[in-house]
Amino acid sequence: LAIAYLSGKHLSKTQMLGAYSEDDVAALRAWADEPGIITNEWPSDVLNKADISEASSGINDSLGTDPVVTELVTEIKPRYHISGTKGLFYAREPYSNAEALHVTRFLGLAPVGNKDKLKFIHAISPTPASAMSAAEICMKPPNTTSSPYSLPDNGTSHVKETAKRPGDRNSDAQNWRYDVSQKRQRHGDGEKLCFKFISSGSCPRAEKCSFKHDMDAREQCRRGVCIDFLSKGKCERGPDCNFKHSFVDKDAHEGNRSKKITRSKDCWFCLSSPSVESHLLLSVGENCYCVLAKGPLVDDHALIIPIEHFPNTLVLLGDAVSELERFKNALKMYFKSRGKEVVFFEWVFKHSSHANLQAIPIPSSKAAILERLFLTAAERLRFKFVPIKPRNDISEGRKILNSQFDRKLSLFYVELPEGTILYHPVKDEENFPVQFGREVLAGLLNIADKADWRNCKLSMEEETKMTEGFKKRFEEFDPTM
Repeated sequence: LAIAYLSGKHLSKTQMLGAYSEDDVAALRAWADEPGIITNEWPSDVLNKADISEASSGINDSLGTDPVVTELVTEIKPRYHISGTKGLFYAREPYSNAEALHVTRFLGLAPVGNKDKLKFIHAISPTPASAMSAAEICMKPPNTTSSPYSLPDNGTSHVKETAKRPGDRNSDAQNWRYDVSQKRQRHGDGEKLCFKFISSGSCPRAEKCSFKHDMDAREQCRRGVCIDFLSKGKCERGPDCNFKHSFVDKDAHEGNRSKKITRSKDCWFCLSSPSVESHLLLSVGENCYCVLAKGPLVDDHALIIPIEHFPNTLVLLGDAVSELERFKNALKMYFKSRGKEVVFFEWVFKHSSHANLQAIPIPSSKAAILERLFLTAAERLRFKFVPIKPRNDISEGRKILNSQFDRKLSLFYVELPEGTILYHPVKDEENFPVQFGREVLAGLLNIADKADWRNCKLSMEEETKMTEGFKKRFEEFDPTM
């Protein structure tokens, strides 16, 4: 949980009510990349458009609220806002922000050890916006409301309304506000970079934006350079940052095929891509997500996909490997509860774009013949599988496979229910059928006509219905819940 700061300092009441310097205003406006803000008072009007039917008594009292806080949060649009003066617990529905893609979540916390035993502690695990995809930033929960600080008649926020009145630096009611109307720099002239422009290529404030719309910086960001490094010259995350802290030229970027942060607007599996079919999403974790297969071989045919743009799942490291295993184990338990086993396989093409691990359920009664069936199919195509049979832990099989994987070659492997892995390195001159795994399982299940996924296409309505049904059944096993 990040305590709000202003130009490297903690945000105090004095700073909030004192005249801002130009750097302070810039820091406030750049706050969208920080997880949140803690204020003493509640913002006035935060209950507008909110459901307070189950809230504690006294929530409507104006005691402990402050319009100054309202104007502050309307301006900086934090993703999380926590306050405490009212002395009660309240978690408001998320609300959308004008001229911002993300939603804001407001929490009011009760005093520690209060006699009514109201909740005084709440845990969140925020991710910096610079480490999130566009789809994650734009995600709005079903109960999201419009901004409570917008006037119903003309949609003009309290901040914009008061900003139109002439400022009086000698007035206690006005001396906190920094008048940027005359000091604001036009785009291209400012020293600080506009996060919205760098991340999306456009800025709703256009020429009114006080930050720099730098195309070169945007291009560097697309090549994987850290936004903090571009805007500040340094990154406080240090070695924990997943992005580059040096400039990258075009040739070096294009030559690095395995760079994990490369994304494509045409990639089906990048959550930040407009091509992604979000109605198929089953569960989204921190590093991987699970999705219903397009053109499923059978009901509940799923894919496990890394969120980052990795070429295959064998190159995943650390937390991503752990989460992949959690998704696999969850699917195993889910299918076991339905009298089925699950077969995992992956076609690792050396020029692959985005990894996807197939997960196909089969009746438990057919699991015993799986290995023989795959070996026979390989023999007919005149190649042989290399078997890996882990002795103790099933997860050891992937570790062994990873150590034997020649990344100069393509690869097909299948993980059988009892833990055996069969793999075959595919040479460049070899004509290997990319649908091999699906074809073998289609034969096992006597549905040979479905071996090609294009023969199994469904309408969006059918896909949505299948996804919702799968989600409900999988919910108790979902590792992200």
